[in-house]
Amino acid sequence: MGTYYFNTRTGLVEDLQDKSPSRDLLGPYATREEAERALTTAHERTEKWDEDDRAWNEGRRGTGPAEG
Repeated sequence: MGTYYFNTRTGLVEDLQDKSPSRDLLGPYATREEAERALTTAHERTEKWDEDDRAWNEGRRGTGPAEG
């Protein structure tokens, strides 16, 4: 198992040995497949956090694992 990064500038997956400057990268990811889904994962997480923010602002409890 390697370490992979998604390059937001090129749209390519890079491995640890050939990675670009950090400012262009998302990761690290454990698998190439996870790195390929980096933008989708980021979008899904952002939508979840936005929903949690709306719930918080409306006085409801969040739906994430941080509630307690």
